Amino acid sequence: MIRERFNGGESELLQSRGHLAAWLAHASVEVLPRTLARIPHIDNLLPARTRTYLAHIEGTEINDMVAAAKRLNDAGLTPMPHFPARLIRSQGEFRDWIARYRDEAGVSEALVLGGGVKDARGPYESSMQLLETGLFDKMGFKRLHVAGHPEGNSDIDPDGSGRIATEALRWKHAFSERTEVQMAIVTQFVFEAAPVVRWARAIREAGVSLPIHIGLAGPAKLATLIKYAVTCGVGPSLKVLQRRARDLTRLARPFEPTDIASELATARAVHKDLQIEALHFFPLGGILPFIEWYDFHRSSAASEAVDPRSAHAASTPC
Repeated sequence: MIRERFNGGESELLQSRGHLAAWLAHASVEVLPRTLARIPHIDNLLPARTRTYLAHIEGTEINDMVAAAKRLNDAGLTPMPHFPARLIRSQGEFRDWIARYRDEAGVSEALVLGGGVKDARGPYESSMQLLETGLFDKMGFKRLHVAGHPEGNSDIDPDGSGRIATEALRWKHAFSERTEVQMAIVTQFVFEAAPVVRWARAIREAGVSLPIHIGLAGPAKLATLIKYAVTCGVGPSLKVLQRRARDLTRLARPFEPTDIASELATARAVHKDLQIEALHFFPLGGILPFIEWYDFHRSSAASEAVDPRSAHAASTPC
């Protein structure tokens, strides 16, 4: 039971759909430029100014990234392109990327991360090195998000301790305090709420109080999710998918994030001190199936939503 797992009262459990309705209205989504290119009309697909992350994987041309960002902005959405440190070949290229996003696509937000390759293509190994250049501030970028790993990351902490990743978050928290940048942590996708709550509490105790945006996978076939989960290093919550795969009555049905999103909505209401602020969706089964799920649950949950001013309401690829 959600109520038992998070030690919340019955009222929080009964209101989880209401919490979820309000939360979904502020969710973000991640797309690839090539995925976006296959959708002929993106106007009105998502609520106005929905933050839409643009994943920058190796081999993607900056021209395609900037064009996709402009298309999102023109459609009334808020593009947030990835800046993968290890894919940037020089400081000049880094400066050029920022300038082009700003001048050609109206971008003022970015997800700053190490990147999905082992060896750096240029002078940058980490997101911290990109932040230290001061170029984002000089170019007028006011919101920067960084990556979080509730279930660990073996590339960062081979021993599984999470120590190096936590120290990096402490550095980024300090950076946000000595600058004017708005910063938040966006996590890898997970399939279970309890590890997220434990991790959020652990980094809070380590002095990191940045807002947390929890990554979830959108609707997808189970085999697709397991493939992505293994590739992206999803940790213990992978067992949720593995249990589902053993249940033949559920194997044929696509996975949907309804249960985990509702559990996290309840966890957010119960654990108000943990800065769990938003949901971020990876539409691994396709952007259109995600939007269909999103629209359905946002509208149906809204019909049961509680007044956010009430005493029991919630506080305000890889």
